[in-house]
Formats: sequence, structure tokens, C-alpha cells
Amino acid sequence: MEQELLFSDLGISEEILKAVEDMGYTQPSTIQSQSIPLLLEGKDVIGQAQTGTGKTASFGIPIIDLVDPNIKRPQALILCPTRELAVQVEGEIVKLSKYKRGISSTCIYGGESIDRQIKSLKRGVQIVVGTPGRIMDHMDRRTLNLSEVRMIVLDEADEMLDMGFRDDIETILSSMPEERQTVFFSATMPKPILDLTRKYQDNPEIVKVLRKELTVENISQAYYEVRPSLRIELMARLMDINQFKLSVVFCNTKRATDEVTEALISKGIMAEALHGDLSQAQRTKVMNKFRKGTCSVLVATDVAARGIDVDDVEAVFNYDLPLDEENYVHRIGRTGRAGKSGMALSFVTGRKDTYRLRDLEKFIKTTISKMDPPSVSDLVDLKKASLVKAVNTAISKEENNQLFEETIGMMLAEGLNIEQVALGLIKLQMGDTVKEMEDQNFGLELGGGRERSDRGARRGERDFGSRGRSERGERFSGRERGERSDRGDRGPRRERTSSREKGVREPGMARLFINVGKKDRIRPNDIVGAIAGETGVPGRSIGGIDIFDNFSFVDVPQKDAQHVISVMRDNTIKGKIVNIEISKG
Repeated sequence: MEQELLFSDLGISEEILKAVEDMGYTQPSTIQSQSIPLLLEGKDVIGQAQTGTGKTASFGIPIIDLVDPNIKRPQALILCPTRELAVQVEGEIVKLSKYKRGISSTCIYGGESIDRQIKSLKRGVQIVVGTPGRIMDHMDRRTLNLSEVRMIVLDEADEMLDMGFRDDIETILSSMPEERQTVFFSATMPKPILDLTRKYQDNPEIVKVLRKELTVENISQAYYEVRPSLRIELMARLMDINQFKLSVVFCNTKRATDEVTEALISKGIMAEALHGDLSQAQRTKVMNKFRKGTCSVLVATDVAARGIDVDDVEAVFNYDLPLDEENYVHRIGRTGRAGKSGMALSFVTGRKDTYRLRDLEKFIKTTISKMDPPSVSDLVDLKKASLVKAVNTAISKEENNQLFEETIGMMLAEGLNIEQVALGLIKLQMGDTVKEMEDQNFGLELGGGRERSDRGARRGERDFGSRGRSERGERFSGRERGERSDRGDRGPRRERTSSREKGVREPGMARLFINVGKKDRIRPNDIVGAIAGETGVPGRSIGGIDIFDNFSFVDVPQKDAQHVISVMRDNTIKGKIVNIEISKG
């Protein structure tokens, strides 16, 4: 029998072994066991692996062991597509280096005071983690010197290219010493990534960890067509009717996680938000509450949810459909673990979501069933059944009933009969709940959409096709009848066109003025990449862009306009500090 590999077999320092042990790990993942020895040998590496495979430690451990603690200048640079991921990666570096004396790191990204980052760099750090845009800012200001960097890692390289950072990446790579290690980690290897590896790497070793096929036999997948404003109400009803003990709700932005969390709490649901703005201590506290069940719902972004390892999650809700098919796989993989059954429930809020759903089905090679929302009568039936069960359980307990019998006697003495007493107690138990509920028209008239299959006359008779039916599969909605928020991190970039007339603002959009233009060699992708990367506003939601000689206009969703102005103030695009404000035209 082949002996399992341990971290101690990889040639890493005792200090890191101790830190890894503190983190609860003894055995490296496949990507770690293959990448760490190669990087310690000084080789360039192309690592193809999905999120959740331990990529950060794969490059973080060699970096920490290879940098010189006596040199207080940047020796390793890690580029990440989003600030959430950058914060997470730097947090892992801190934990892994806790016993390495003299090793320090910093995280630099947009949306935070650049002065604080400059002070951190001046204090002297060996490891810098950041987003391409803000790294470029510091290079332009000469506050980040790359002359002694001996290793650069591009984490989630495909995502950075999708966000329009290719020019920034090439500028950064071209500014580094030729004698260096260049490491690419990417979930996919499209031609643009391969082009970069050929140009900037030296005989790289390829480490490829294939994605495990998504097993859906124990995960029941369904979707609901629902108006965006009613997603919270629908989700609360589904949680109520299915009586989930632990659920994870996925949103595409940090702002949405906070809003959804507050809305669920207002409905009496114990929810906690998990996103990149939380400190490690706060994150740990939230996860401990979730594992212990004192918080029953975790509302998270994709990036923040990486590393969540809880076997008892019964349901995953896609409050926003993911823009990336792989993220859907990772999301629903949070449930149905350790041989248990689980549910993956998605909300479709418009035509774009309908098309995206079809893409997801093609990717996972599985049909996602359309379901109808539960009605008030469904919820009342459930509560009646629950109450009957609770009463039977209470009666069966062997205990002293004298106090209860005396109380009933007092009621009978008031002239009530047994039926009236029982009716009054049931009203006390269920009355307010029933009064608060009302039937909602959740649905959308999408027209020409997907056909709904006839899946039986009552709950429990649905056929889930090739996926089989889980133990809880009959309780999606309690009825027999058989869209996307903005994304704060990333997504494929659509090409801007001039199909609309210049100067005409799209409905629901605010027009912003930016003091850079053609003379600054600005292109649409530069503007989109800067806004998406620094503010968290998804590239897909950014509207028309008009570029003139000395200035430009860009349309952003009205609800995000002030946020964009605030975050982009004093930021740079292609090295020029920008002034951005509401257009007066």
C-alpha cells in the first residue's frame, strides 16, 4: 500500500511545518504536493487547478521559505484579480509565516487609503500581494520597487485577463528582473494565458489537477422564476417549509451579502454575512457560529466562501446566479457532502438569467428543474403537521403533568370546553404567523422561456430524472406544479460597441465624467478594468463609454454612481490620477 505524503516530506522549513500544523493540516493536497518541491527548486510553474484545492499554500509556502528575512524590500509579488482574493491570500501568507522571524507581507488594493499602503511599503516588506491596478499605481508613484523581486505569482490569471488587466500584467512583468521565477495559477488555460506563459516563463513545469466531476446524485437542483424584489420572501418561505438546519446563500457582491443578511435577520432567521471586508478574527467567529448552529444561514460571496468546509450544509441558495460556470460547481458542492443529501436552489430574475441557466446546464450536463414557489396554504399545512408532531411528542414524555392539568382545569372553570381550550392554544401558537403571511405573485412573465414539466400531483411524486431523488427532494416548494445582481468581482468582459448614439444615456444609468482620454492612450477596457477592479462594480453592468481627446464619459448603474466616484477618487488609470464626477451635460 502506497504511503500517504505528508507536508514534512516536501522539504519545507520547520517553522512552516509548525504553522501548517497549527492550521490543522498534515497532508498536502495534490496541487501542493506537486507544486511546492518544484518552486523550492527555483523552477517556473504553470498550475492548473480549481479554487478550493489549496493553491495559496502551493505558492505561499515556497515564497516564505525562499525570501531573505534580512532584506527589507519586496522579493515576491502575488497578483490577484480582486481585493477580496488579495486579502484572503495575504491572510494565508500571514498564518503560514507566523513562526518565520523577520518575514512580513502587505496587501495593496483599490478602495483603501493609498497613504497607509505607502507607509506599509516604506516599513519594509518581503512579500507584496495586490491587484494589478493598484500595483501599477504604486509603480507609477515609485513607492513600489520591483528590482529585487525574485518571484511573481499570477493567481487566477484567467480571471485577471477576463477583467481586462492584460496590459497591466504585461507592464508589471516587463518591469521585473529577468532572473526571476514566474508562476501562473489558473483554473483554465485559454490561448491568451498560454501566450503570456510562452513570453514570460522559462521552460515551465506544468502541474495540472483535473476538476473532479460534479456528482449530483445526492444534490437536488432546482430554480425559481422570481421578481428580484421578492427573492428574500421566497427564500424565507423555502427555508421555512424545508426546515433547513444549515444553509449557504451566495451573492455576487459584498453589498448584496450585507443587504440579504439584514433582510433575513428582519424575518427572524439567524444569518451572518461572510465577505472580504471581514477581518480574520471576524471570519473565524462567523464560521464558528455557523458550525455550532447558532447561526443557521451563511450569506457569502464566492471568494469569501473559499475554504468553507462544513459537511452538514443542507441547502445552497443562489440568490444571484454566478457569472462563471465553475463558481456554480463550487457553490453547490458545499452541500450533499459525506454521502448526505442536499439541495441547490437558484433564483432566475430575468431573461439574462434564463440564458445563463442554460449555459450552466450545458456545463454540468444536468437539467435543473423548474419549480413553483410555495403558497401560504403550503406553509400552513407544514405548520399544522409540525404542531401535531410536537404535541404528540410532548404528550409521550413521562413527566409530572400536574401543573398543566391544573391550568386546563382553570380554563374549564371559566366555562370553556376542551375544544375551545385547544383552539385558543393553537391560535396562540400559529395565529400571528398565519396573519403575517399573504400569497405573493412571485413569478415573471418571461415568455418563450423554458417549458415546465409535469412532475406529479403532490409533493413527493416529482421525478428528478437522471439525478435520482434525495431523501428530502420532495420538499422544494410544497406545490405540485411543475434573475442576476451586480457582480463585485469578475466575469467575462463584453466588448463595448458604438451601437448606441454617442451622448445618449442608457435607462437606469448615471453618466460619469473622467478627465482622461485618447491623448492618455485610454481605451474602453482600461476604464472598465479600473472601475471593476477597484470598486467591485461588475464589468458587465458598466454601460456605454465615449472617449474623446482629453476626457471620457462612462455610464454606470445609478445605484453605484456615488460608490464609484468615492472609490475612484485619486485612483489612477494608466498611471494618470483621475478626477471622476457626475457629468453636467
